[in-house]
Amino acid sequence: MPFQRPKKREPVGEAELFDYAVRSLARRMRTVRDLRRLMKARAHEGEAGERDMDRVVERLVELKYLSDERFAQDYTRMRKENQGFGRRRVAQDLAVKGVGKELAAETLEGAYGEADEVELVRAYCARKRIQQPAGPDVQKEAVRVMNRLMRAGYTSGAIYKLLRSWKVEVPEVAADSDQYAELPEF
Repeated sequence: MPFQRPKKREPVGEAELFDYAVRSLARRMRTVRDLRRLMKARAHEGEAGERDMDRVVERLVELKYLSDERFAQDYTRMRKENQGFGRRRVAQDLAVKGVGKELAAETLEGAYGEADEVELVRAYCARKRIQQPAGPDVQKEAVRVMNRLMRAGYTSGAIYKLLRSWKVEVPEVAADSDQYAELPEF
């Protein structure tokens, strides 16, 4: 049996869009951009649909059901505390979710401002059971650990400090970068 195409839905008005948006927000927290993307598939084409979506978003913000600031704070807290990710990874995730650059920077500073990144890396390694590289291929294992920690969003400076505390040889040239690189724009 061949795949069937989904039936084309009839466009809906403002009241139906509002109901859909509330149900969507009940399932998962979203940014304004993400919610607009979802509503666009159900709204009327053109200016009438845009106007309906604007009114729905405005009403949801008024009712405090929708807030990019609250989303950024909650998302950052969860990614830091529950998954143990570093500042860079959370910044990239916020950019993908549609959080503004200034709001993301402010939120990240509040969450990671006073944190010791080397201690965060140690806690991440303990949580994920990442062990000190050992055996005949110490350098190869160290590269694997470095790559995993870089994907988790930690800076190379903090990773090199951890590796040095484990007595793993690291090149001095690359280990001097403790500053955060410029975050990518999406």
